[in-house]
Amino acid sequence: MRGRRFTGSAARGAGSVPLRAVVTVLVALGATAACQGGGAAGDGRLAATSPAAPSPGYGAVFLGVDECSSFGTTSFTEVPCAGERASARVLARHDGAVSGGPACPGDTDFVLHIARQRPAPGTTGGAVVPAGYACMRNLEPPHPGDPGAGGGPRTVVGDCVYGSGTGEVHETACDGTGPREPEYRVVRAVARRAQCPAATRLYVRIGGVRPVGCARPV
Repeated sequence: MRGRRFTGSAARGAGSVPLRAVVTVLVALGATAACQGGGAAGDGRLAATSPAAPSPGYGAVFLGVDECSSFGTTSFTEVPCAGERASARVLARHDGAVSGGPACPGDTDFVLHIARQRPAPGTTGGAVVPAGYACMRNLEPPHPGDPGAGGGPRTVVGDCVYGSGTGEVHETACDGTGPREPEYRVVRAVARRAQCPAATRLYVRIGGVRPVGCARPV
C-alpha cells in the first residue's frame, strides 16, 4: 500500500497549491510506525470534494482516457482538449471507489472523483455515468505529480519528505520552495528493505511491485 493518509482535501484546478499528504514511515532512524490506510490501494489523494458534472457529447465514456476536463473550483466538466477551457487530461479512468481501485500512474497530478449520474427525467438515449475516479495531469505546468515537486497522489522515486515527529513524514518540494525544507529523498524503489542501499535512513511504503521506498538524508 501507499500508506498516504489524507490530512485534508479541497477542490482545485491547474496552477493551485497541491494538497499535502501523509506518508507512513516503516522505519525512521530506528523507530517503527504502523501503516496508515488511504487512497487507491493506498495511492489516491483527493483533489476535489465535489463530484464532476458530466457534459455529454465528447466521448462514449465521461472523462475517458485522453479526454480533458475544464478548470474548476467545486466541479469539473468534460471539454474538448483543444478548447480554451481545457485544463487537465485523463491518464487513467476507473469505476468504483479510490480505496479499492487500481493506483493512478506515477505522473498523476491529482485525482478527480466522479459521482454516479443518471439521465435527466424525460430524456431518452442518455447513459448512466458510474461512480469512479479519473487520474488527471495538468495540460500546463505546474505538475505536482512530477518527482520532487512536492505533490501528486503517489510517492515516487525522486520525491522528498520531512518528518512530523509522530512516526510519519510529509511530502514536500525537493527544491525547498514548499512550506517545509526536505529532509529525505526517495532514491530507489525495491521489493524488500534488505535491497535498499547502505546509506538508506528511511523506509517508506510506496506500493506497487516494488513497495519499499529507500530514502536518504538530503
